[in-house]
Amino acid sequence: MKALRILIMAIAIMMTSGAMAQTVYSSSGSNCGSIRSDGSVYSKSGSSIGKINSDGTVYNGSGSKIGKIDRDGTFWSKSGSRIGKLDSDGTVRNSSGSSIGKVESDGTVRNGSGSSIGRVSGVPKEWAAAYFFFFFD
Repeated sequence: MKALRILIMAIAIMMTSGAMAQTVYSSSGSNCGSIRSDGSVYSKSGSSIGKINSDGTVYNGSGSKIGKIDRDGTFWSKSGSRIGKLDSDGTVRNSSGSSIGKVESDGTVRNGSGSSIGRVSGVPKEWAAAYFFFFFD
């Protein structure tokens, strides 16, 4: 009975920790990495490639600041230059305001031509845009 309880607890822990990470997929459906609920970003091999803090500060895998995301969806480089924006409808714009893609409500990410370039669900749209367009891809 004790062994069964331990097994059930181990399974529950594994399921809980897996639920915290959302897999990032390429357009072909291949695993590209993951984004955890705390903003940690990992490669498909499990190496840390960055983090998005709750205040929007973006770091690379070495812990150096590489940018920022404001609450209004504006993306900034580490030097403070505006590099893009995520509109409320999911449209991703570059620094000059041209549409370069879209993050759809189901997590599908499209390039400026409308072709799917990947998918990630269960994370804020800003994080998906940061991954595919500005900081990690």
